[in-house]
Amino acid sequence: MPKTTKRQPRDNPPSVVGDFYQPMWASFRWAVPKRFNMAQWCAQRWAGLPDAHDRVAVIQQASDEFGPAGLGACTEFSYAQLYAQACQLAHGLNKLGVRPGQRVAIVMPQRFETAVAYMAVLQLGAVAMPLSQLFGVDALQFRLQDSQASAAIVDASTLAGLLDAAPACPDLEHVIGVGVDTKRNVEAAQTQTTARLALHDWEDVLHAQAVSFNMANTLATDPAVLIYTSGTTGNPKGALIPHSALIGNLTGFICSQNWFGYDPSQHVVAPNGLPSEPSYRTVFWSPADWAWTGGLMDALLPSLCMGRPIVAFAGRFTPEVAFELLQRHQVTHSFLFPTALKAMMKSYAHPSKLFKLKLQGLMSAGEAVGDAVFDWCHSELGVVVNEMFGQTEINYIVGNCAMNHQAVYNSAGQRVAIGWPAKPGSMGKGYPGHTVAVINANNQPCADGDIGEVAVYRTAEDGQPDPVFFIGYWRNDAATAGKYSGNWCRTGDLATRDVDGYLWYAGRADDMFKSAGYRIGPGEIENCLLKHPSVANAAVVPQPDAQRGAVVKAFVVLSPSALKACVNLNATQLHVWQADLVGQLQRHVRGKLAPYEYPKQVEFVDSLPMTTTGKVQRRVLRLLEQSRWEETQTLKSLGR
Repeated sequence: MPKTTKRQPRDNPPSVVGDFYQPMWASFRWAVPKRFNMAQWCAQRWAGLPDAHDRVAVIQQASDEFGPAGLGACTEFSYAQLYAQACQLAHGLNKLGVRPGQRVAIVMPQRFETAVAYMAVLQLGAVAMPLSQLFGVDALQFRLQDSQASAAIVDASTLAGLLDAAPACPDLEHVIGVGVDTKRNVEAAQTQTTARLALHDWEDVLHAQAVSFNMANTLATDPAVLIYTSGTTGNPKGALIPHSALIGNLTGFICSQNWFGYDPSQHVVAPNGLPSEPSYRTVFWSPADWAWTGGLMDALLPSLCMGRPIVAFAGRFTPEVAFELLQRHQVTHSFLFPTALKAMMKSYAHPSKLFKLKLQGLMSAGEAVGDAVFDWCHSELGVVVNEMFGQTEINYIVGNCAMNHQAVYNSAGQRVAIGWPAKPGSMGKGYPGHTVAVINANNQPCADGDIGEVAVYRTAEDGQPDPVFFIGYWRNDAATAGKYSGNWCRTGDLATRDVDGYLWYAGRADDMFKSAGYRIGPGEIENCLLKHPSVANAAVVPQPDAQRGAVVKAFVVLSPSALKACVNLNATQLHVWQADLVGQLQRHVRGKLAPYEYPKQVEFVDSLPMTTTGKVQRRVLRLLEQSRWEETQTLKSLGR
């Protein structure tokens, strides 16, 4: 059987940051308090400061089809307002019968009231269950039924969907609507769901409630959030996240955001126990939905935890909107999915000529960024993108801390041992506080260059429990047990480790396939295709083949320039043009990767199936190819 050629990582770009990973990782120690509540760190402590009314928590950006890039006016909300309304809502929920431990669904887009809802549910000691505004009735029903949620908080964009799902959810008793005509909807709600479901107006629930609240004295290990993850098979599983997970996220967040505006030569924590003030004004924005781990744990909660403003925008993402938001609000730190960055790069090759940006830190996750996007971010956005890897169950565990490839010095002119270089396309290294390895089936670390599964050890280097770990899957002990091999929590993601300790993503265990005995990972081929000017996006899957087992097939979305080139061609001309482009793409990949990796088949499509978090759903395409092959085999057997 042919031997699989190991990937040769690209060399580091020129950098003066130095590699201080080992001393940072070795010297780190967790200090997790026994009693801890996310809302205390994200709202209460900032509301108690003298500047609470001036300290901005959320910048709400409205849409306006007639405004620049479709943007309208913006409204700023302070930490004083955030905490006051969170206390009022907590009292209101308590009055409705919501008790500690009960699940409350939050079905709203990015907006100020969404942040209020999280803070209220958390300080009440209840469990926040974020649900995406994009969910259909079936998705809502399953999660509401399985979680036994007793209440839900919605806005006008999500009310109808929730009411359609409610009849099959007997535990759901209360729905609180933000900005909805409750009088008009009450009759409809009761007609659909019987009189057991009460629909309340947000303002009515908050009215006359106290602006202070006796926060639940939760343990750090108590449940805080229930997020449902989509698996490759079966129903979604609810990952129960403890309050301590916010603390477990912070090392990765600070590193991936290039210290998030803090002076790296000073202590991050001030003498009063609060995070120090930034050395420059910092503003965070990400298009990631606050109903998903990426938006909630990688954007909203860390920003509030550090007392910084975050931009909330519920409109549709476009490259123009993204750049306008970054410029208008002088955003300094962001989390952008690779698919978003690819679209921005394809639409604006030289954005610095059109937009005045203030970016200081940029994290990306979900898929590999790739060399082309990495170089574009560095040259055009002025930042070295820090790739990150994590899962809902164990988030923010691997990544980079490039510090924009610049050395850091203190006031005395001494170099500060902070950061490590980012290798383009690499997942990075295990963030301080997390023991991460690439392991084999026997729970042993793989040799450098060999593909294995990324896993995280239950305890950190100092023997303390890693606070980033989830509690378990909701009402699914078997699935929880299956996530572990001894003390290792397996991610289901494959990678290799190079001699410098960097991890290189090799795909999901179920994305890998073999062709004529060669093991194929789609990520590297997709990255190579994206370097071709005619490709906006690509997904690689196996196409069943009787001789080879499978051949490499690429689904390709054309770039704007390619679409422009073929828009006026007739059917015959288009066929010739596409055939020529297929040949170009095959030669392009064959010349840069191993000969067995070039796509034998290429199909041009308008779009790729994507998850709501921006990941390509290769499984959908894989099943499509399997279905097509089975149909062909059936026809052959019938002699057709």
